[in-house]
Amino acid sequence: MLRIIVIDTTGSGKTTFAKALARRLGVPHGEQDAWNHEAGWQMASPERFRARVDAFTSGPAWVMDGNYSKSRDIGWTRADTLVWLDYPLHVVMWRAMTRSLRRVITREELWNGNRESWRNLFSPEAPIRWAWTTHRHRRQETPGLAAQYPNLKLVRLRSPEEAQTWLEQGARGADADG
Repeated sequence: MLRIIVIDTTGSGKTTFAKALARRLGVPHGEQDAWNHEAGWQMASPERFRARVDAFTSGPAWVMDGNYSKSRDIGWTRADTLVWLDYPLHVVMWRAMTRSLRRVITREELWNGNRESWRNLFSPEAPIRWAWTTHRHRRQETPGLAAQYPNLKLVRLRSPEEAQTWLEQGARGADADG
């Protein structure tokens, strides 16, 4: 387990989990959202974004988080482990709402100078709405997508508690749910 991708929908805690896993394993962490959302909420061109994913995943060991289909052929092909934070909708929504509200109130930067705002809190692209609209679809599509990549060991974690236990005990290579 040297090249790991952490996935699920917005609000599940992918980045927090991936950073902790990277620290535990002593490998670099990459966040696809940071490569995709440039200053002023501008999207990176597909070529620029893919080049960033390509450069990061060229290394021998890493943990990367994100669900971008436009780079799946790069990251998923190079990874050896796919960690799926498959949490119930109520957990994801609670996390997305509390995180977004905290970011709006504290003016916390997400990536490249971008911040969430009161005005855009419930826009179609906002994390809260994105989590609500993508959760069911991600849950339905992920098993089939993962099956298309026989190089990947799938670790499906169904609660924050299960994820924490796996991180503390099983991240040395044990499988939670193949």
